[in-house]
Amino acid sequence: MTDGFDDRKKAYEEKFAHDEALRFKAEARRNKLLGLWVAELLGLSGAEAEAYAKEVVMADLEEPGSEDVFRKVRADLDAKGVDISDHRIRHRMEELLVEAMEQIKNET
Repeated sequence: MTDGFDDRKKAYEEKFAHDEALRFKAEARRNKLLGLWVAELLGLSGAEAEAYAKEVVMADLEEPGSEDVFRKVRADLDAKGVDISDHRIRHRMEELLVEAMEQIKNET
């Protein structure tokens, strides 16, 4: 009887680990896409835009959640005088997370 329970428990743990790995990958992809979007708003292109996108990805490693990423792009946009609302940035982050998840699903 415990074999069935142990098998279900192991399967649940494996699914949880898989889902968390996909979520991490999707958030990193979202952050790169966000970085490219913000880079365009900042007037960056090419290698500069790619480098900025990497900075945004790295910003997400500062603390759990997405607030560190939001604060970075908000500060960078403010520093360049780009007029965009917090709501628009957060909405774009949500849109890009959905897009990133779709991209990852299509890769597997």
